[in-house]
Amino acid sequence: MTKSAVTKSEIAPTDAGDARITWHPAPKSKARLVLALSHGAGGGIEARDLRAIAAALPAHGVTVALVEQPWRVAGKKLAPAPKTLDVGWRGLWPALAKPGLPVIAGGRSAGARVACRTATELGAVAVLALSFPLHPPGKPEKSRAQELLGAGVPTLVVQGGNDPFGKPAEFPEGTHEIVEVPYGDHGFAIPKRADISEAEAMTIVTDGVIRWAGMLGA
Repeated sequence: MTKSAVTKSEIAPTDAGDARITWHPAPKSKARLVLALSHGAGGGIEARDLRAIAAALPAHGVTVALVEQPWRVAGKKLAPAPKTLDVGWRGLWPALAKPGLPVIAGGRSAGARVACRTATELGAVAVLALSFPLHPPGKPEKSRAQELLGAGVPTLVVQGGNDPFGKPAEFPEGTHEIVEVPYGDHGFAIPKRADISEAEAMTIVTDGVIRWAGMLGA
């Protein structure tokens, strides 16, 4: 396996405050895409799926940029309103585009919503939505499907089979593709009674993203 370059972090100023980008570069001879991934409202870039993708994708020609939103960099515990999240994402986009490669906008949970809302205006070539929060738990009538359906670019949803924010079967029909992680909750945690392990669940996530990213631009 080709060894990827050493990771590096940079601060990206935005109108919502300073964001931080941690780069996991693909080898220069293979790099063809940048995958920008932001965290959700309840955690940071240490999320198991973000780390697994950052470890796996560079060997396949995809530089992964893990993005910490300004509120997280500032040490705040609560995410701001969606409009403020969008402001931060827009502001750091030039740094994401600096390598001169097509950029996939992505994130988990609230980060996935930001990616969907801004993909077309920012020129993203695709969206990766990890654990898209289709609705608040127990409130399917408060659907956020229009954000997903309105992304306007090729979209991959990776969703836990037992996600209280929306199980795969609850998603509306559309041009997006869905990869299901059996038994997974909103953070892709797997119950001990399940017949797959968390490591196997992360392999489902990374294999799905690698396959999909490999088809972009083909």
